[in-house]
Amino acid sequence: MGLIIDTNVFIDAEQGRMHLTQIPALKKHREAFISVITISELLAGVHLAKTIDERIKRSAFVQHIIATIPALDFDQAVAKTYSELHVYFLTSRKAAPAIHDLQISATAITYGYPVLTSNSADFKKIPGLEVLSP
Repeated sequence: MGLIIDTNVFIDAEQGRMHLTQIPALKKHREAFISVITISELLAGVHLAKTIDERIKRSAFVQHIIATIPALDFDQAVAKTYSELHVYFLTSRKAAPAIHDLQISATAITYGYPVLTSNSADFKKIPGLEVLSP
């Protein structure tokens, strides 16, 4: 059984707030994945670094993640799930999570995996999604 790691888990690890090897959910699940949306968010963080030192360190950190954790594409099946979630929030008039969170969630739901996130409050709003906290 696998899980999808949300972007903020990596941000917390990069900033020293947690260590990935000490997260119980990562030990329990055999496989870990990221969404291609997470890759774009992590790379945006590299570009937003305030100093060249921070950018170099962050870039190395992100490249290691991309090289070692398989990414799941935002393909037609994920797009179908995303459209259902998007319309649910439009028609229910409930506050929708951020678009990237919804896209990551659609990926997780499509593949049948939970999402590991430090942002469980927003992700728990999404129907059909299993949410794990580090």
